[in-house]
Amino acid sequence: MAKYTGPRCKLCRRQGVKLFLKGDRCYTPKCAMEPNRRPYPPGLKTRRRRKVSDYALQLQEKQKVRRIFGVLERQFRRNFAAAERRPGATGENLLRILEMRLDNVVYRLGFADSRSQARQLINHGHFAVDGRRTNVSSYEIRVNQVIAVRPESMRLEYFQTLSKEIGRKSIPAWLSLDTAALVGKVLAAPNREDLDPNINEPLIVEYYSR
Repeated sequence: MAKYTGPRCKLCRRQGVKLFLKGDRCYTPKCAMEPNRRPYPPGLKTRRRRKVSDYALQLQEKQKVRRIFGVLERQFRRNFAAAERRPGATGENLLRILEMRLDNVVYRLGFADSRSQARQLINHGHFAVDGRRTNVSSYEIRVNQVIAVRPESMRLEYFQTLSKEIGRKSIPAWLSLDTAALVGKVLAAPNREDLDPNINEPLIVEYYSR
């Protein structure tokens, strides 16, 4: 499957906001979006203020969400089509679909420091969903499903260390976590207040409604 392999900090600079694509580094002074670093778009030699069109705002919002969740354009478009078919607000449905991806749930549970790391762990077969080994990052988790680190993987140094530190991490209210067994469960589908408040999903709907 195709994936983005370029510099992740460049994506944050292009969007002008932190996308938290590099885990703990995003919370340190080394983050490219810190004021003393380069919090301006890459490739520009000047910092002139330019008027931004409505289309540009819609495109930027769509690209921002796509980059946050690490989804390529074709898959993002399929997710949007699925969101349109579901009852309710299309924008919220889209964000809910993205939040319920296995890689995002693994990240939200604190099993990984970033979504890209979560995808790598999933691809290596370290997780089971309802007791079945699952290595598809885009698998859509349903309410009441259980995500657990496989017993074979618990012996690895990474998960041994994680079991000692994961208790310090906070998780969303729509998830539950057994820190001792490294087992998580989806209690409910996330509501809009549980989703990222910095995302303006109506702009994405407007982009695809052109």
